[in-house]
Amino acid sequence: MTDTINLLQDIIKKTKTKGADAADAVHADGTSLSLTYRLGAVEQLDRSEGGELGLRVLVGKRQAIVSTSDTSPKSLDEMIERAVAMAKAVPEDEFAGLAEPDQLISGSVPDLDMFDPIEPSAKEMEEMARAAEESGLAVKGVSNSEGASVGFSKTRVTVAASNGLAHSYARSGFSVSASLLAGSGTEMERDWDYSGAVWLEDLRSAAEVGKTAGENAVKRLGSKKVSSGVMDVVFDARIARSLIGHLSGAINGQSVARGTSFLKDAMGKDIFSSDINIVDDPLRQRGLRSAPFDDEGLVTKKINVIEDGVLKSWFLDLRSARQLGLHSTGHASRGVSSPPHPSASNLYLEPGQKTPEQLIGEVKKGILITELIGMGVNQVTGDYSRGASGFWIENGEIQFPVSEFTVASNLKDMFKTMTAANDLVFRYGTDSPSIKVRAMTIAGT
Repeated sequence: MTDTINLLQDIIKKTKTKGADAADAVHADGTSLSLTYRLGAVEQLDRSEGGELGLRVLVGKRQAIVSTSDTSPKSLDEMIERAVAMAKAVPEDEFAGLAEPDQLISGSVPDLDMFDPIEPSAKEMEEMARAAEESGLAVKGVSNSEGASVGFSKTRVTVAASNGLAHSYARSGFSVSASLLAGSGTEMERDWDYSGAVWLEDLRSAAEVGKTAGENAVKRLGSKKVSSGVMDVVFDARIARSLIGHLSGAINGQSVARGTSFLKDAMGKDIFSSDINIVDDPLRQRGLRSAPFDDEGLVTKKINVIEDGVLKSWFLDLRSARQLGLHSTGHASRGVSSPPHPSASNLYLEPGQKTPEQLIGEVKKGILITELIGMGVNQVTGDYSRGASGFWIENGEIQFPVSEFTVASNLKDMFKTMTAANDLVFRYGTDSPSIKVRAMTIAGT
């Protein structure tokens, strides 16, 4: 870690001697292993190791970014020369710039328990994948498998800048998934399950993941078409998180500053019912998207994005904050070869009081959606239209599986009529309990 920080600081010093006014550098070094297993045999095993270094150079209000995986002295000198030359040639960006020194995180970096030192072997990962597939195939009605996958990664991120920033942190990740088929011929149905965690001990068992995937597939057998109409819809927790993702995109500072968000004028207004609260928490212990500081070196903190239904905050990095005349919210994210941009961390809708079964019980005639297809969402207008499948609800009870229909509305209307269940599980980074939305348009037969 110390050697990498020294390397980055040396690069920044050389960059300034070549004519840069400011510079920052990021180095990501890691290992990843992924294994795919199908019908009793390993289909694919991939392992990658290595690091990449990115340098951002500012000459006045002009900036350029160059990256390399070759850290030999000659290669780094060439990268510095190229980056400075590029920065002198590009147009000015009046909002570009590093953080002021007093904006940077100071003192010790918080320990968020983001790194598990365990590194599973290929054999251990194969056993996990086998357990997932075998438990899925053992479910009555399952006829075939699309496979099970297991993944592992560890990464160390180091950042340094001419404003005094110099920090490093490590993170790890584990995942297991399975996809099973039920039925045969034209009556075949597919479904899946997934688990991801920062620590291996927090991962759901592979056998449980496979079993759930198989059971989900069997439940979809005998799917019917649905009639068109306006009705209430319940989004299963597994896919309800996509609605929170659409909110995240709409309150991203870049979209707001460009005027391309359907919520660009909604700050401080009621956009949900008063019982809805949505939180972004980058400091959650073992969170999938936790970070002790953002990628511009600013402090990260837990914020209420939606509080009692009211929009309280955008997601801002330094550039978008300057453009809007505001302060960064500590949400800068960047890759080695890209500039910082705003991004959510551990974003979630707080659970409500009712169980998913109670939400379903309130629906006289409607649909429980368990899968969404396509990306028919307009972030400028909020118009929402997606293919879907799920289960028909009548008189508060699930009747039979349904498929091949479209669900449509506008996200503003959907947010206003949203009711959250109590089944929140942190699984993806953007998470939600099951959600009921009133009066959506269903286009079926």
